[in-house]
Amino acid sequence: MVHSLTNIHPEAKLGEGVQVDAFTTIQKNVEIGEGTWIGSNVTIMEGARIGKHCKIFPGAVISAIPQDLKYHGEETTVEIGDYTTIRECVTINRGTEDKWTTKIGKHCLLMAYVHIAHDCEIGDYCIFSNAVQMAGHVEVGDNVVIGGTSAVHQFVRIGNHAFIAGGALVSKDIPPFVKAAREPLRYGGINAVGLKRRGFDTEGISEIHEIYRSLYNKGVNMSVAVKMVEEEEQLSSLYKEEILSFIKASKRGVIKGY
Repeated sequence: MVHSLTNIHPEAKLGEGVQVDAFTTIQKNVEIGEGTWIGSNVTIMEGARIGKHCKIFPGAVISAIPQDLKYHGEETTVEIGDYTTIRECVTINRGTEDKWTTKIGKHCLLMAYVHIAHDCEIGDYCIFSNAVQMAGHVEVGDNVVIGGTSAVHQFVRIGNHAFIAGGALVSKDIPPFVKAAREPLRYGGINAVGLKRRGFDTEGISEIHEIYRSLYNKGVNMSVAVKMVEEEEQLSSLYKEEILSFIKASKRGVIKGY
């Protein structure tokens, strides 16, 4: 399953059924789970921890040292979950002493030319379209979709089930369950289509819609809107807790409404 024209360090650990195509380099201190396929001309550097049944396409570079002048050679990692697909020329840098690792979840799809910088944490079932560029220390929840050629500022947080339109410049936090679009980036309603696809019922989607209507459509600033939502007894679902907790924890501030 390993082509003769590869360069695999004898200390690298490859699980059962791993397939490695020609002209790929795998350095020491690398672990690859069973059933993973690695295409030609891939470079997997020290510190990579790749899960089971992943697919890594030609030209990808996994676990290169951070593009961060504060990095001084500390031993850090990249962790990639099971069943994740990494398309052509994707680059994923390993962590720094901030978090010591860069994490990609399970069942993710990173399309061609995506860049994930050091210390990012990406959840499960995320889809990043072509050429999404992600700076360091970004946190992304589960089931997030980001449109092509979007750029995400360092330390930004993106909540679960968010959808970000293509070409976005993301410099503020994106709360859970919402769509973000336009320039500058703004709240564009809830991600109703995505939520339906992921099994949310009509009642749950309506509750989320009412919460965001109170947050964005009352004509008050976000801190006042949060207090108003807290006091609205009819908005008492778990979604309310998740949304308000995310907003309160924001250090960069969340996107504004139209």
